[in-house]
Amino acid sequence: MELLYIIIGLVFVNNFVLAQFLGLCPFIGVSKKTDAALGMGMAVTFVMTMASFVTFVINNFFIRAGTQNIFYSLTGTLGFHKAQEFILQNGLSEVLTTGVFILVIASFVQLVEMVMRKVSKPLYDSLGIYLPLITTNCAVLGISLLNIKKLQPGGEWAGMPFAEGLLWATLSGLFAGVGFALVMMLMSGIRERLALSKLPRAFQGAPIAFICTGLMALAFLGFAGMIGGLKANIG
Repeated sequence: MELLYIIIGLVFVNNFVLAQFLGLCPFIGVSKKTDAALGMGMAVTFVMTMASFVTFVINNFFIRAGTQNIFYSLTGTLGFHKAQEFILQNGLSEVLTTGVFILVIASFVQLVEMVMRKVSKPLYDSLGIYLPLITTNCAVLGISLLNIKKLQPGGEWAGMPFAEGLLWATLSGLFAGVGFALVMMLMSGIRERLALSKLPRAFQGAPIAFICTGLMALAFLGFAGMIGGLKANIG
């Protein structure tokens, strides 16, 4: 039941594009054609899933405060007890967290670029600049930071064992990516039909795309009641 709650929540109710308005740049830029939208959706889903997995591990063993931090054991072995006490109480800087996470995301984006260039050069060319821009896609960084926030005191995963938290973090990244891919495909279908319609010049291109996005967001809000029912059942 909890897994169903996560799936519906991330794919429909708290969709990163329609509910939180993250990742709008590739959403509007690549959703003109279904093939390109599918390729971008798959790429973002892969990067979100792998980034969620790796950043959760890095945060637990290298950044988050506590005795599980590898630097904690290392500084104690070397006799740097003040540094060890600092890591135990404070961990490392949040600025370092963001920088490290972006490097992880950029690494996976480079991997996707190399594979796509080798496997499907036409798709690679059709995505253009939007493929490397996954690195700066705030939806990808957002899911990684959101997973870490849930570990903090008062968060949903506070006190959860590492293995269980890693599983939920990875699933969160996966279904957040699925939600992104879903709305990309829906929007691409709408825009392909709109391309065959006669629209006033003022509505052509991005304006009608944003109007359709707003209407889709309103439609997806209808799933919020389903989440309320699931919460009651879980409780």
